Amino acid sequence: MFKKFSQLGRAFMLPIAILPAAGLLLGLGGALTNKAALNAYPFLDQAWLQTILTVMNAAGNIVFENIALIFAIGLAVGLANGDRGTAGLAGGVAFLVYTATISALLQLFSAKGATIDTGVVGSIVVGGTVSFLHNRYRKIELPQFLGFFGGSRFIPIVSSFAAIILGAIFFIIWPPIQNVLTSAGVEIAHMGSFGTFLYGFLLRLTGAVGLHHTIYPMFWYTSLGGTATVAGKTVVGAQNIFFAQLADPNHTGLFTYGTRFFAGRFATMMFGLPAAAFAMYRAIPKENRKKSGGLYLSGALTSFLTGITEPLEYTFLFVAPWLYVIHAFLDGCSFFIADILSIRIGNSFSGGLIDYLLFGVLQGESKTNWMLVIPVGIVWALVYYVVFSFCIRKFKVAIPGMESDRDQAINTVTSSDGTLTDDANTIIKALGGAANIESVEACATRLRISVRNAEAVDLATIKSIGATAAFKVQDGIQAVFGGRADLLSQEINQILGTDD
Repeated sequence: MFKKFSQLGRAFMLPIAILPAAGLLLGLGGALTNKAALNAYPFLDQAWLQTILTVMNAAGNIVFENIALIFAIGLAVGLANGDRGTAGLAGGVAFLVYTATISALLQLFSAKGATIDTGVVGSIVVGGTVSFLHNRYRKIELPQFLGFFGGSRFIPIVSSFAAIILGAIFFIIWPPIQNVLTSAGVEIAHMGSFGTFLYGFLLRLTGAVGLHHTIYPMFWYTSLGGTATVAGKTVVGAQNIFFAQLADPNHTGLFTYGTRFFAGRFATMMFGLPAAAFAMYRAIPKENRKKSGGLYLSGALTSFLTGITEPLEYTFLFVAPWLYVIHAFLDGCSFFIADILSIRIGNSFSGGLIDYLLFGVLQGESKTNWMLVIPVGIVWALVYYVVFSFCIRKFKVAIPGMESDRDQAINTVTSSDGTLTDDANTIIKALGGAANIESVEACATRLRISVRNAEAVDLATIKSIGATAAFKVQDGIQAVFGGRADLLSQEINQILGTDD
């Protein structure tokens, strides 16, 4: 079960990785072309500059308008066992057929103006179905007179027929489900700030094992995150609503209340975790600070700038899981505080400085209340520093740099002196050899590996070439390599001959 959810989470990372660039284009384009910005900064009102910014705005906006299609393609690619180009093409075709089927049935059998929006749920079903068909039938042999349509050519065809069936099924079952989801969203709204706290706490808690990607899309892209009318169009999902409002030059007032599913991130990622990193650095013996200081500094900067927290969180997660639970609780409190203070900052990917500037500062105080993040963040930094300092010193948490010289030889993160190929071969050997490896994938910062025999894996060797953390969950192995994770995944698959 863990491996299946882990694979789903990794597959989500492929389409989600597109969003930061699209958000950057939309954020800058939307922020610097609206009337308020032009009135405040007249030097922006240059024809050539506005042309560039308008194109940027349109380019970013089109990605978010077609996020369901992108998710269907991304999931089909991410869950395919091979020949992923065919899987992606089949995923795109199938989703178009799926939506066209629903649209045709609505015109024939529903009241005028009725709509069905399955959002990311439809993407998951279509993408998952396509990947299943692809993995099962991509090497199918048809009778000789149909031989041209065999193999990979069969996949877009059978996926299209499956999409028609899926479209008909969703036409029947989705309206009541859509009503239930809307009601669930209303119930979450009725829970108010406590519901926001629960969302933040559970999101961080599941992030410990990389399963948070199976939670937040339901709030970001479906009616669980809210429903709103923007520029005459009905939009569902907290992130979809936020970016629709961002692209609407006539939008005034605070951004959607759905930003409560984003705004709590900034105090934790920009202030809390960097302060925790400083607390950990100060807690280790002075003689070890020079050796381990770079680890904490890079983790703090990564969290502060980009909102990617795994490199820092994995320094304490496995040696003190209870401390991670405290961290998740504090993060939930951050969401709660941002909610009650009406901080309305959205984000494209995470809660670092870049998103804070684009979707907070540049959008203006009247739309986001971005200034409140600073005093809250300062308090949050103090809270994290005190909590982590006390817990690590009181309970002698064995964070990197705290161990004896003998232990550090095994557990301290080091930088590899070998080439990418050398490190990939070392990892293959540490995993028990090629025969023991079922699959190797990568998300933003981690290698996600399925092996046949987890007991044959040498985690110490994997750590010795630069993994922040490496751990086993049944037959699943995860190793945190930061930005090298994707490069190592590609290199390992190329060596194994599984990079199609």
